Amino acid sequence: MSALTLAASAVVIVPATAFAAPAPATQASSTIPVIPEGVPVEALASLVPAIIGAAAGPADIAAAGPQAAILDQAKQILSTLNLPQSIKDTLNKIITFLDGSGGGGPDIPKDGPVISQFLWPTLGKGCIGSGGDSVGTALAVAGPATLPPPGPAVGQTGFVFTALGTKRPTEIQNPPITVQWLNLDTRQSGVATLTDEAKINPDGPATLSAIVNTGSGRIAAVVSGSLTTQADEASQPITCSFLPTAGFFTA
Repeated sequence: MSALTLAASAVVIVPATAFAAPAPATQASSTIPVIPEGVPVEALASLVPAIIGAAAGPADIAAAGPQAAILDQAKQILSTLNLPQSIKDTLNKIITFLDGSGGGGPDIPKDGPVISQFLWPTLGKGCIGSGGDSVGTALAVAGPATLPPPGPAVGQTGFVFTALGTKRPTEIQNPPITVQWLNLDTRQSGVATLTDEAKINPDGPATLSAIVNTGSGRIAAVVSGSLTTQADEASQPITCSFLPTAGFFTA
């Protein structure tokens, strides 16, 4: 998979559900804009393997080599594709983030943490009773910060996932929602399980989080997996799967 696939995948027509991106939080700051409204979420999720494949090679993606050549090809293709300018801008931001030419990331405000929203809301089919679908949102908070509890320290990142409209999560999540992350500057990577341990929304909607030792640097991350919720002991639990969503930020 490659950044070339990322660019080409943007024009694949997929019968899918489309919805507006949420309004960014007032304290949010990011060098990569959220995908604009009206783009099919299934088409966006199909970009994730290309994004991660381009970033997860054994060497620095900006260094001379096959990956750098792939990024150059992706840039050339993006300049010629008949895409809305807003989509081109976002994809170009991803490429420059991966190769380091876009800078080190957002400035950290003195009066609060940087909240980096993931690029698009994801969708969980049948996550709400009677066949209703849930919109899932993911965000990252680089330390030092007080949220999510107990707060990430320097070199750590807090990840939060919320499934709108759902009930409380069950104690056992099998399979769970996970975050797969890669530090582009140190080449460290890992997978962490998001849990209800912080009890951010104890009565719902289901909100899962994790604090991860990502180290400092440019981070690429993907959140996906399954969620199990239950309204009360008399109700049957509901398990559903969420399509992947990707985030890019600086810790």
